[in-house]
Amino acid sequence: MARSGTFSRRALLVGAGALCGYAAGRGWAPGLGQLDGVTRIGGTPEGRFLNDASELQATPIHSHTRPNAHGDALIEAFRAELRAAREESRPLCVSAARHSMGGQAIPRDGHAITVDNAWIEPDTASGTYRVNGGARWRDVIRALDPIGYSPAVMQSNHDFGVAATFSVGAHGWPVPYGPMGATVREVRMVLPSGDLVTASRTENTQLFQMAMGGYGLTGLIVDMVVDMVPNQRLSPAFETTAATDFPARFREVVDDPAIPMAYGRLNVTRETLFDEALLVTYAPTEDQSDIPPATESGWMSHAASYLYRGQVGREGMKDWRWWVETSLGPRFAGESTRNSLMNEPVVTLDDRDPTRVDILHEYFVPFDAFDGFLQACRDVIPDAFVEFLNVTLRFVDTDTDSYLPHSPGPTIAAVMSFTQELTARAEADHARMTRALIDRILEIGGRYYLPYRPHATQDQFTRAYPRAAELAAHKREIDPTLTLRNNLWDSYMAHL
Repeated sequence: MARSGTFSRRALLVGAGALCGYAAGRGWAPGLGQLDGVTRIGGTPEGRFLNDASELQATPIHSHTRPNAHGDALIEAFRAELRAAREESRPLCVSAARHSMGGQAIPRDGHAITVDNAWIEPDTASGTYRVNGGARWRDVIRALDPIGYSPAVMQSNHDFGVAATFSVGAHGWPVPYGPMGATVREVRMVLPSGDLVTASRTENTQLFQMAMGGYGLTGLIVDMVVDMVPNQRLSPAFETTAATDFPARFREVVDDPAIPMAYGRLNVTRETLFDEALLVTYAPTEDQSDIPPATESGWMSHAASYLYRGQVGREGMKDWRWWVETSLGPRFAGESTRNSLMNEPVVTLDDRDPTRVDILHEYFVPFDAFDGFLQACRDVIPDAFVEFLNVTLRFVDTDTDSYLPHSPGPTIAAVMSFTQELTARAEADHARMTRALIDRILEIGGRYYLPYRPHATQDQFTRAYPRAAELAAHKREIDPTLTLRNNLWDSYMAHL
């Protein structure tokens, strides 16, 4: 937020590490073309396709509907699509925005449903709000901010769908929470049978656990009851450390009840990769009166994105950006509000290059294995054809609910951003690098995140998510025709 002569964290500390989970796709899928003699993923396909934010997942679909409804009307719309899909023996998948990167929100040759309207009903007495599945986080902030509240946890960009965040087990950067699903009290969803159920930790518990981080394979979410917390005016503090010292210091911060928000960064220059870490914390100011309305990114955020993009092919620019983040930025960063810090659109970091695409990774690393993570990245990433732009470090507490937990214990989540050419050559090399990195992360007890490119092998998936077969068995019980499907199911879980 920029106001009264101060700049926000995002104005001078720009990075792509905020992203994790689903959000808006870029329309109809590209086909195949040529770029400098190399097979390129681009052009215009025949038939009806959907793609996602990877621009690499052109998937044929049968139909695409956008029901403009909530409550009972949305329930009936879901039931009608389910009946049609079952009668035609086609898959169905519902989503909000499709910032997934491997078809996790697309049903191949099936019924795609996009729910992107918003309905939010706060309850200050209980400290919760009821929200429909298609609402985006920007809608939630818009509803809660005027009454002095904020989402307890949300993804750090506001474009993502609320139900999608729950469905992919996504986290945020408020501490000391686990995934956003840890703040969900109950969820109403339409099962593949058409039955409407309410699921929580005390009612239909197994269905709740299957739906949390279950990638939409359990039911079609109608609405949820979610925790909210008071909005706050916050002031930042910055600390540069050796990367090896980051876990201990981060743990101290996470355990401090006076620090509601914190994150870290690592330097990404190839020659000195991951030598240094930046820890950024936010503490409430003494004056909590007259908290200003939430704002989105201003001109400084967009200007700073050019510095971020200038790193491509320029190692010196990576050093310059690190100096800006660790030395220059802290001199200008001023106070902000909790809501403003999270109220940032993904488009701020758009690459503006039709020949390249940003691809995200995320790895969840136990605190005592962080040195192994640093070494794995130093060994694997520098030789890859892709360009490494950013890594943001966040805390994720233990997930005790879902069948596919990425954080079975407290972890440091490393959200990593790469940019690659839209070519088959770049995609093949990226897949090679990803599999090598996943192997190293699994060896130290970490896990990789599922909403991104489906480069992992079946064995890597099974090792990272040992309860996946259990989830698949329960899914077959409630969905014997396998109507709710997507590429995550088709590529991995169908084989369990």
